[in-house]
Amino acid sequence: MNTNTYTLDASIRFDYAQVGAVRLHYAQHGTGERLVILLHGFPECWYSWRHQLGIFGDGFTVVAPDLRGYNLSDKPKEVAAYKIDNLIDDVTGLVHYFNRDKAIIVGHDWGAAIAWALAAKYPAYVEKLVAMQVPPLGVWRKNMSFEQALKSWYMLFFQLPRVPEWWLGRSDFAQLERMYKRTAWRRDAISERDIEFYKNAFRHEGAMTCAINYYRANLKSLFNQNGGETNQSRIRVPTLFIYGERDFAIAPETVRDVGSVIDAPYKELRIATAGHWVQQEAAREVNEAMLSFVNS
Repeated sequence: MNTNTYTLDASIRFDYAQVGAVRLHYAQHGTGERLVILLHGFPECWYSWRHQLGIFGDGFTVVAPDLRGYNLSDKPKEVAAYKIDNLIDDVTGLVHYFNRDKAIIVGHDWGAAIAWALAAKYPAYVEKLVAMQVPPLGVWRKNMSFEQALKSWYMLFFQLPRVPEWWLGRSDFAQLERMYKRTAWRRDAISERDIEFYKNAFRHEGAMTCAINYYRANLKSLFNQNGGETNQSRIRVPTLFIYGERDFAIAPETVRDVGSVIDAPYKELRIATAGHWVQQEAAREVNEAMLSFVNS
């Protein structure tokens, strides 16, 4: 299966953007004036947005990159290359690559963490923000609980050298397949074909290590309670937060009071019958909410 061309929609094209020192592979739909950038999470790639790439209409250019280290994008070897500031710079670099001043930024999981951080640090780049499952860092820290700490066990496990890569990759990525099958609340949302696509993305040399390096590079900032909310961490752009309430990794308590750090119009959608992979599990609900928000 060729991950350059495999897609459910023939109108989606693929290309590469040179952004600073890294070359990012991306999927694109449309050539309209308003730019939408879709940021995926772990352990995915651009393909997690297959239900969203084509929904926005003629007025939009919609871009879903493989984040650095993932699938067909460049894979810096240094752990420090995956610090959040470098990931933010990749997104601002994409905005410039497409000759825009700002974009609608949509993120899920790690993509949401990047989106929140971008909106806090460089709000001028963000026309509107849509974040899914992961709250802003200040809210994450404030709401940290014993339950969330238990759910986040894998973040500590990922600090080990080499062992996590072996564990996730052994027996043809059996653990990866098991994770998707067991944690998707809507069992038919992620098919065998979809899982095979994600496996292919991790068959590229170094891809699994690079994905895990996101956790290795940023663990201290995630759990440093002394680095609490500041004026610089507040969000000053219109925001939509979407949360599938059956999330195996993010407890409902952890996303309490997201709106308390947002100094702009704020909307929230909670979906009781979806889990962590919300844009894949509840594509219709997510798409309707995003279109209403973006076009309002």
